[in-house]
Amino acid sequence: MQRLADIRQRYTSSSERYSKYADVERWLKINIARVQALKLHRSSPKEILDLGCGGGFFLFICQQLGHRGLGLDIDELPLLRELVDLLHAERKVWRIGPFEPLPDLGRKFDWITAFSTAFNRSGDESRGWDAAEWAYLLDDLHRRLKPGGKIFLEVNSGKTKKYFPPDVRELFLRRGARVEGERILFGNVFGQRNRNAGDSCKEKLPLTFRQRNFASSNRDQFI
Repeated sequence: MQRLADIRQRYTSSSERYSKYADVERWLKINIARVQALKLHRSSPKEILDLGCGGGFFLFICQQLGHRGLGLDIDELPLLRELVDLLHAERKVWRIGPFEPLPDLGRKFDWITAFSTAFNRSGDESRGWDAAEWAYLLDDLHRRLKPGGKIFLEVNSGKTKKYFPPDVRELFLRRGARVEGERILFGNVFGQRNRNAGDSCKEKLPLTFRQRNFASSNRDQFI
């Protein structure tokens, strides 16, 4: 693992915004939690599209479990480029923009995921996407799902919550999503538009990542 040691040495003490991802062990643990929360460690092989895949940690773990993953992200950060290459994650370079369809990816997916989203911010990061911008993306994602496919979003709302405004939350609820905090899950009911925005979700999402505990045997198989 000389390449990994080299990456750590060059980036760990860096002041760059994304240098935190050089702590590979930490981010693998975080993404093991994500995989387990979505029950992908107990699932038959799935086709997975990960929006804003970053260094490819989530895709890497999914691949170790027999799933086939594809990530979409920009290619502007050398560290993330090196990590994607190190982890052999399949990635298509693409900038997700408002009112712009995703590229032709050649297949449909059982899961579409996005963790700690940043693509839903304006170029100067002064605001988050509004409901119309999110609706366009959701419609596009819906067309890319297999029958029974699911979408999970973890919206990074920012310190002031400006990147996840109330009208966007209401949109997700109207579309039939289960919403807990910044976590949104569209299951088989994706696309339903007749749900009241004030409806609450009786079934808890199994997605409290940071509170999960893991046996060392589960962690060590990936690290």
